[in-house]
Order: sequence, then structure tokens, then C-alpha cells
Amino acid sequence: MTLNEQLKSEIETLLKSNDVVLFMKGTPRAPQCGFSATVAGILDELLPEYRTVNVLERADLREGIKEYANWPTIPQLYVKGELVGGADIVKSLAAKGELPKMLGVTVAEVKRPNVTVTPTAQKELQAALADEGGKTLRFEIDRRFQCSLGMDEAHDDDFSYDIGNGATLLVDRQSARRAEGVVIDFVTKNGTAGFKITNPNEPPKVQGMSPKELKAKLGEVTLLDVRTPEERALAQIDGARLLDADADKFLSTLDKNSAVLVFHCHHGQRSAAAAQHYLGLGFKNVFNLEGGIAAWSRDVDPSVPGY
Repeated sequence: MTLNEQLKSEIETLLKSNDVVLFMKGTPRAPQCGFSATVAGILDELLPEYRTVNVLERADLREGIKEYANWPTIPQLYVKGELVGGADIVKSLAAKGELPKMLGVTVAEVKRPNVTVTPTAQKELQAALADEGGKTLRFEIDRRFQCSLGMDEAHDDDFSYDIGNGATLLVDRQSARRAEGVVIDFVTKNGTAGFKITNPNEPPKVQGMSPKELKAKLGEVTLLDVRTPEERALAQIDGARLLDADADKFLSTLDKNSAVLVFHCHHGQRSAAAAQHYLGLGFKNVFNLEGGIAAWSRDVDPSVPGY
């Protein structure tokens, strides 16, 4: 595709009119890919509002922004008209504490969290580092409270923990906000060994709901369809509501403690991201339809066409 002058002018006007612009797949409340969800989640923690552009709504813009930036992937974050980068770069800048400075925001001081690594876990971590010839291991907790451990170099803003034999566990500032009281252990159960991470700060999780379970509860839940209007025209579940601006406004009126939300898409991936977003907004009873509308058609209602 060749970037025409009209589209180039449209992009440049958009960037000049907004300090922060995120070109993404979907919207922050209904992201259509995990990378877009990651960047939107980071921005949500730092900014009360920012401009987003759903590139899935326009094929010309989806390809045009790639050519404009000479950047092959989506999402793309721009600050004051300059390209910052995609998900990996934004995540790295946030972990180092550099992103808030770029955005011109001041974040509250982060205190060093109390993190406990049991002797058994220390032994396993030391062995893993020795095998790889490393000395520093990074522990991360993302906004969905998903944890990860991996080798990495230290950054100036990291909190560090001595785990013996010259090995160090690193925790970045963003993860530290969610890490107070975390216990990292290594356990063996039913012949399977692995790390067990207990986090007292972790909120309720998105729960799975099978098609047959949904059928039994249809009148008791709010069923939300996160697919595109075009997909919805092909097939839909009776009683499902398209997750659009009107639906979002309706959801804001519900009691977050008692409302039961069930999200669905085609196979379950997109709806899982949307469900996680609303869980992050404070809803306590959030479900994802396992297998999506494809599983519903297969297991409950064959009259719903497949596509």
C-alpha cells in the first residue's frame, strides 16, 4: 500500500491534536489482541484519558500507520507526535520508570515491598541461574496479576533481593505496586514440581463458563458479545448484547458486587481480554464463555451457524 497524502494528513492532524495517541486493535475496554491490551493497561495506570484509534475499523489506516511510522506492527504509541514504539518497548520503558516522564505525569513513590523467597525456592532459583551463567533474575507482576520469572539485567529503579550464592532477584517499580507480601515457593504435588507464588493483593480472577452452564443461567447473567458487528450479523446467541458504547454505559449502572457478566467472542480469546478489563474495573463476578460462540453452536444450539 502507498500512503496517500490525504491519509498522511489525517494521521498527522490526529497526532498534532492529541498529546498521547495509541493505535491499537480494538479499544482499551475491549482489546482485540494481547499486545494492545498490554499497552492500554499500562497507559490506564498512568493517564486518566488518552486518544486511541481502533485500526481494525479501517484497513487503509491499519496499513497506512505502519507505512507512516515505518513500523510493521500494531500497537503503536505516540507521545507529542513522536513514535515511542510497540508493546515490548512501552513495557520496558514503564518498568524502568521512564514512561511516566515521557508522558509528563508524576507517580506516587513506590515503597520497597516485602517479598519472601522460601529456602526451597532460593535453591531452585540459584540452580537455574547457575545453569544459564547468570546472576540476576527478574520477577514481574503485570496488571492482570500474572507472574513471570526470567533472567534479565538490573535497571537503576529496580528493587533487589539477595537470594544467596551471589544471586539477586529483581522487582521493577510497576510490579512492586502489586508485590507487597508475595511469597515465592517451590513445591512438589502429585509428582509435579514447580514454583508456587502466593500474592495477597491478587483480585478475583476471570472464571470460565461452559456453554451448557451458560444455557442454564441465561436469564440470570448479562451476556456480552465482544465481536464485530459484521461477525454478529453472521451468528449470535439470543440474549447477548454487543459490547459497544451503549453497553459500556449500561454496565456502568450495574452493582459491581452482584452483577454477573459473561463475555463471548468467536473462540474465547478476545472475550477473555475484555472480561479481564472489566474485572480490573471492579466487577467481582466475571466469566468468559469457554470456546466462544463456536462451542455454543456445537454443544448447545446447532441452529446458530458456524463461520
